[in-house]
Amino acid sequence: MAYTDYDTIGTGYDGTRQADAYLLGRLWDLLALPAGARVLDVGCGTGNYTSALQVLGLSMTGVEPSERMLAEARTKDPEVAWVIGSAEALPVADGSFHGAIATLTTHHWTDLEQGFSEVQRALLPGSPFVLFLATPEQTGRYWLSHYFPDAIARSCEVLPSVPATRSSLERAGFRIAAEEPYAIRPTLQDLFLYSAKEEPQRYLDEGFRKGISTFAALTGSDELNTGL
Repeated sequence: MAYTDYDTIGTGYDGTRQADAYLLGRLWDLLALPAGARVLDVGCGTGNYTSALQVLGLSMTGVEPSERMLAEARTKDPEVAWVIGSAEALPVADGSFHGAIATLTTHHWTDLEQGFSEVQRALLPGSPFVLFLATPEQTGRYWLSHYFPDAIARSCEVLPSVPATRSSLERAGFRIAAEEPYAIRPTLQDLFLYSAKEEPQRYLDEGFRKGISTFAALTGSDELNTGL
């Protein structure tokens, strides 16, 4: 499923990506852990949510395969343990965390079930694991597909489906406690793919597109010029 070279596009990524207050609040509430609890952020990227949860009182470890993304992350909070590594081979000890999160990252993993199994291994028994993800069922309905059909189709190909995600979690030993839909909010601060659905003019901005992997990695120049 992995397709994005974040060592290439990592520079400037944070120009449009930051921890969104609403999403941060949902991560905090769903983790429901006391101050000082050890939490693993799998595929932490530049560490926006990792560092924000650290500020709220959790003891965070961020694991990220991209050297460039992690270099950006390290500038945000020296108290966070920033570690190079992949979801499929987490460089952490068994049973060392009270909770884990993975935000908009599972479509970059090479083996979904192996990644979930590694998270399960890293957690203490009964610990929460909070996922925030996009799905092909959802992405295929975006109006962007009218303008960038090939890019959106490629995005859908790499996004794990809802059934695949559920079954991979269960095979890795997780019990799915709840699923919660998410709708784009006008105040969204983390400007991912569909964040500008009500402000389409923002897609004309190269700087805006640079922080979105669908445009940075999956949209050819011909399709981009035609779509814009």
